[in-house]
This record gives sequence, structure tokens and C-alpha cells, in this order.
Amino acid sequence: MAIAMRINYTDVIRDDSLKNDYVNGDKMGFHFDVRLSYYRGHFLSVIDELSVTVDDEEIPSQDIVFCLHDKEFGILQLREASTEFWGILENATIKVFKPGGLTSGEHKIDFHMVFRSPYMPISDTEFMPWDGSQCKILTVK
Repeated sequence: MAIAMRINYTDVIRDDSLKNDYVNGDKMGFHFDVRLSYYRGHFLSVIDELSVTVDDEEIPSQDIVFCLHDKEFGILQLREASTEFWGILENATIKVFKPGGLTSGEHKIDFHMVFRSPYMPISDTEFMPWDGSQCKILTVK
């Protein structure tokens, strides 16, 4: 992919949203909230790239779940989610399966997301890519 446009309309990674997830009392992963850094909402099917790196460790894509409107989508399912609309004021939750979760304290969260703007064609077959990524230090309490 060539150059993606980027204008920060809002912080993508939401402050104070990093929390561990527990199953039967065991830490099985963590989650954090993100917002769409754009001036209008989009359907999830326009997301072309999504990845998460925590403390410089890249999370395998099969261990990442995108959650919106009480629905969960694996990374590969996003391209088919053409009826699920993500509004600009809505938080989405990124869940990560990681046995043991995260330790208490600060963690560097690098959320990478590129989506295409379907009304901004740059050729007959391509649309303007938009970089909706952010890297931020969050604290697990």
C-alpha cells in the first residue's frame, strides 16, 4: 500500500480502557477501547489492516477480536461485515487472547488500523487508504 492519509480527529486508543479479562478466575487476556479517527462513520468491511502490538510483542491476528454492538469479529471476518456500521462517537473494544493477561502497570499499546474511504477513489479499483492507528501508554490497575 502506498501512502495513507492521516488526520487525528480524536485519540484512537481510549484512556483508562486497558483491563485484563478473566475466565473462571484465570487471566486469559485483555481488552482496550478504540474510536474511529475520522469525520464520519464507516462499515467494518472497509478495514483493510488491523494489528496490535503490546510492549513491542506483535499479537497473532487469530488472537485479536474486534467487538462492536455486542458482536465479535475476527480480523478475517471484518471484510465481510458490510452491514455493521461503526459511528464516530462509538467505542469499539479490541479483545486479545493472551493467557496470563498483562501485569499491573504501564504497557505500550500499538494499535494499527488502515481502512479505505469508499467515496474517495484514487483509481478504477482503489480507494484512498486512511491511517487510523495510534500508539499509547496505558496502565493496567
